[in-house]
Amino acid sequence: MKAIVITQSGGPDVLKLQEYPTPEVSGDKVLIEVKAAGLNRSDIFQREGNYPAPTGVSSEIPGLEVSGIIVECGPDVTDFKVGDKVCAILAGGGYAEYVSVREGQCLPIPSGLTFAEAASLPETVFTVWSNVFQRGALKSGETLLIHGGNSGIGITGIQIAHALGLRVIVTVGSDEKGQKCLDLGADSYINYKTQDFETVLQEEGVDVILDMIGGNYLSKNVNILKPEGRLVHINAVSGSHVDLDIWKVMLKRLIITGSTLRSREYDFKRQLAKEVQKNVWPLIESKQFKPIIYKTFPFTEAPDAHRLLEDGSHTGKIILVQ
Repeated sequence: MKAIVITQSGGPDVLKLQEYPTPEVSGDKVLIEVKAAGLNRSDIFQREGNYPAPTGVSSEIPGLEVSGIIVECGPDVTDFKVGDKVCAILAGGGYAEYVSVREGQCLPIPSGLTFAEAASLPETVFTVWSNVFQRGALKSGETLLIHGGNSGIGITGIQIAHALGLRVIVTVGSDEKGQKCLDLGADSYINYKTQDFETVLQEEGVDVILDMIGGNYLSKNVNILKPEGRLVHINAVSGSHVDLDIWKVMLKRLIITGSTLRSREYDFKRQLAKEVQKNVWPLIESKQFKPIIYKTFPFTEAPDAHRLLEDGSHTGKIILVQ
């Protein structure tokens, strides 16, 4: 098969289209003919040599989410069959003509979605459901703050929380991005280039914060959380070594947590897939949540797709299509 391979650590130009062995299928794995693959920030980190793949997963081919058609099933597969259209969350290998993955990490493509739209779902939906609704325990009557509202994670979190009747505030880098978030269901936005979100939210407070920034955001987050509030970290692009006033955490009985998805065990991903299908797929079927695609690129133009992702000017997902 052909695959986009990281030939060495570096910039987008290290991504090269090459011949690569087609994955084999055994046990409860399925072989997916990939029609589209979603891009994520972690793909950039992997390309730069800063995000190694888990043990047993090739670090040469990036890609954590795909959509396509099952063309082969292992002998222990029970939930899918050849010809099924699925999307899947991966530990790597998505920028390729074929991927092999255990069936519990696959979901049927919701009706009416294109392959590109379906490929934009797994990484962001799994991350949001796991961190906002499981770890963050966001519930009726509460307010969610999402840092990076225009990111793939952000637009997913906005739409799911809004569809479930929850209040959503986002931070963004421009009023244009803020307006797009409002259009998707956010209740308000804060332009972090012209406003201090801590000052804006100090009196009102929030219940749950989804943070991918880290750094000096930590103290600000702690200050604006309501008593019993929850802060959930999914990245730390501005730094992971921070100062923390533990007394504030104690006095307000805060929970500070976080997670990564890629290295989690199979049983966790399988159960998470079931919860996503039960709770989020109906929102897609009823058109309360719609995948937002900013731009698609042919697989052969993966370097250009990475440049756009690094630029950060987009709102929505960037997708590679076969």
